[in-house]
Amino acid sequence: MERILLIEDDQALGRGIALALAGEGREIRVAATLAQGRAALGEEEYALVLLDLNLPDGNGLDFLTALRRTSGVPVLILTANDLESDQVAGLELGADDYVTKPFSLEEVVSRIRAILRRTREQVEDDPIIRVGDLEINEDSHDVSRAGHAIDLSPTEYKLLRYLMDNEGRVLSKAQILDHVWQYDWGGDAAIVESYISYLRKKVDGIMVTDDNGEQHKVTPLIETKRGIGYMIREPRVSA
Repeated sequence: MERILLIEDDQALGRGIALALAGEGREIRVAATLAQGRAALGEEEYALVLLDLNLPDGNGLDFLTALRRTSGVPVLILTANDLESDQVAGLELGADDYVTKPFSLEEVVSRIRAILRRTREQVEDDPIIRVGDLEINEDSHDVSRAGHAIDLSPTEYKLLRYLMDNEGRVLSKAQILDHVWQYDWGGDAAIVESYISYLRKKVDGIMVTDDNGEQHKVTPLIETKRGIGYMIREPRVSA
């Protein structure tokens, strides 16, 4: 059973998240302060930490900075601050994703599933990486979507692979530059925007035919989080 640590001082919110996760067969421990969170991390191992940034005994970003010195446990930030600076800071300090309050429990559970899916060790040695109907074959480097082959340059492939390896996670331009270009290129974030645009045209510009014989573009997978970065994830199903 996967164990999750929630560091959150809002008791009602904590109970709601705990109930939602318990229904999925996950064990959750709630800490109301950063001190309790540190103690919990010292006692047991966790598959994921949900971290509120504003707690009675300190700042969650400082806690995250210290945590990253000793642990690579995935972290999902919960924040009431709808400030891009806080969101970018959290991602740069090593958070895997964030959600802004108020949020729905369904959204939080969806983000948790995505993070755990990324970090869970793969039981099968499957060379295929999938996000929705988009597939990458790690062995052959073939890329396809909805059965249509996609021709990518080596840099486009590396960027797409990085996005897919981090499905559901917002990646900042700095993170993408570091991973794809290793700063050898020069570090101008504008190149990230250009290559995201190239990928969108190739990955999200494919035309498919529906059951009625009508043609339309596939549902976009690549998303922009303005002022923060980019992510790829399966399309949300409308109710």
